[in-house]
Amino acid sequence: MPVTIPDPWLSFLRDVDRQITEPITLHCLGGFVLAVLWGLPRSTGDLDFIDIVPGQASDELLRIAGDGSALAGKYQLRFQRVTIAEYPEGYASRLVNITPGSLHKLTLLGLEVHDLVLTKVVRLAPRDRDDIAFLVKKRAVDRDVLLRRSEEELRPYVLNESRYQENLALCLEEFLPGRKKGP
Repeated sequence: MPVTIPDPWLSFLRDVDRQITEPITLHCLGGFVLAVLWGLPRSTGDLDFIDIVPGQASDELLRIAGDGSALAGKYQLRFQRVTIAEYPEGYASRLVNITPGSLHKLTLLGLEVHDLVLTKVVRLAPRDRDDIAFLVKKRAVDRDVLLRRSEEELRPYVLNESRYQENLALCLEEFLPGRKKGP
C-alpha cells in the first residue's frame, strides 16, 4: 500500500536518506505512524522508533536527524529512539511498510494498528486515550484481536501487570465494550 507523507516530513526524510551512509530500517510507532497510516490530524514533531537495523546505525541517525541536529533545527522535526516501551512480543512479523518511494537507504516500518493500540494502553496518558478513541472511531480496532494479542503477547511481559490490566479494562469499557448477550 503506497503511503503519502506530507511536507515538511517528506523533505526531512529525503534529507536524512541522502545523508546516511548505509541502509537503515526503523521499527516506528507513535503519532507519526498514526498520521501516515490512519490520518491522525494531531501533528507531531518526532518520529519515534523502538528498533533500528543495523543496531550500530542509531548513533549516525541521531547525529544526522536527532534532537539538536542541523536537520532537526531546519525542519523542527526529529528522530527519537524510544528506550522504555512495552509492545507485543510478535510485533515485528506484522510491521507495515510506510516508506515513501523516493527514499533509497531509509526504510520505515510502522507498528500494525492493534500493536500500536496496545503500546498506548500500557501508558494511557491523555494523548494515548485520544489516539485510541480516534482509531476506534475509524473502525480500525478489532476487540478480539486486541484481547488475544494482549493476553498472548503483552500481558506476560509488562512490568506492572496490575496497572496494565486496569488500563486495558478502562479502554475496553470506554472504547470497545463487549457484545451484548441475549435479546
